[in-house]
Amino acid sequence: MNAELRRRHYNCLFIILNSTFLTLNLYAQDSLYARKVINTLCSKQFAGRGYVNNGLDVAAKYITGELKHFKAQPLFSTGYYQWFDMNVNTFPGKMSVKINGKALKPGIDFIVSEESTGLKEIYFRDTKAGFIKGKLIFNLEKKDSVTYVGDSEIRLILSLKRKLTFSVSQERADYCAVELLNNNQYTDIKTAEVNIENKLLNKYICKNICAYINGTALNNDTVIMLTAHYDHLGMMGSKTYFPGANDNASGVSMLLNLVKYYTRHPPKYKTVFVFFAGEEAGLVGSKYFTEHPVFELSKIKFLINLDLLGTGYEGITVVNATEFKTRFDALKQLNTDKKYLPLVKPRGKAQNSDHYWFTEKGVPSFFIYTMGGIKAYHDVYDKPQTLPLTKYKEVFRLLVDFIAAI
Repeated sequence: MNAELRRRHYNCLFIILNSTFLTLNLYAQDSLYARKVINTLCSKQFAGRGYVNNGLDVAAKYITGELKHFKAQPLFSTGYYQWFDMNVNTFPGKMSVKINGKALKPGIDFIVSEESTGLKEIYFRDTKAGFIKGKLIFNLEKKDSVTYVGDSEIRLILSLKRKLTFSVSQERADYCAVELLNNNQYTDIKTAEVNIENKLLNKYICKNICAYINGTALNNDTVIMLTAHYDHLGMMGSKTYFPGANDNASGVSMLLNLVKYYTRHPPKYKTVFVFFAGEEAGLVGSKYFTEHPVFELSKIKFLINLDLLGTGYEGITVVNATEFKTRFDALKQLNTDKKYLPLVKPRGKAQNSDHYWFTEKGVPSFFIYTMGGIKAYHDVYDKPQTLPLTKYKEVFRLLVDFIAAI
């Protein structure tokens, strides 16, 4: 090989190796950035991204800051926010339960059902001391093998559960329901001492966060829409919060990673990114968006909703796969060709995340979530430390390839 050919050979080899390094570095940085986003959103100051201590607002400000950093354009002339309100039942203060005199740990030994009203310490008149504080202690009646009931002015319902699962309610009931972790320690329950603070927030102001990146196509009326919800369950008492790493800090991190990617690699079509609030309270933010559209929903060529993206050992599930079979087949073929994931599993129509209201309006939509790995869900154990991100990079690549194919 002469000197000139050798020089060209080494130059080509350098370009190939450099290109490979840059590609690997891009995805490595994606993973590092994902960890940073998830750790931030799950930290204490975000208070479970709920309605106690303004956790939802803190999360909105953080996400907006990231969008500004990546120079994604706000969807509205007034900024990134689409405002709406809803009622929400909260537990901002005292949170204590004793069973047969033994104190339980909130979130670990028990949770309060999301619709519950509060139960406070009571006051009674003492002839010498005046009004003094007393303990609200229930003598319980066993209704069946897993249910106990105690009556005062407010009814207490105790249930034994194999798993504790918290949620969010827009309404408040006239009873207090407490779920106890059934780890075979309760042979019989005689008494319960309960002190739970509750507050129903009327017309709590929430906001969807909406941004876009212009496409390269001349006809930029066509829209690709990528979504994820950023709210979670918030707090149960003044100390216990639900981090929500998989649900859905993982989806938010993926959506921000896609924003980051498309600001550097402009998409063909105008791409709209929406971070919904109110998902955990009943898909409230996405419903509001579809009922107050910023643009004609018929312009959306395809919508992909992302949730629970922190695992992937067993692949992904695609909701609406049976509704949009051609698109699903294309997604599955891409995965087969590139060997990203062990399985792309089809699932039918389901009202289980923010894609649903768009589907009801005729918008072709997928809801994608990962399978396998940790089982933490709507509990205090959904933490960044235990979130493996097993196939995070592969899901990212599959999404980019699929969007390009669209």
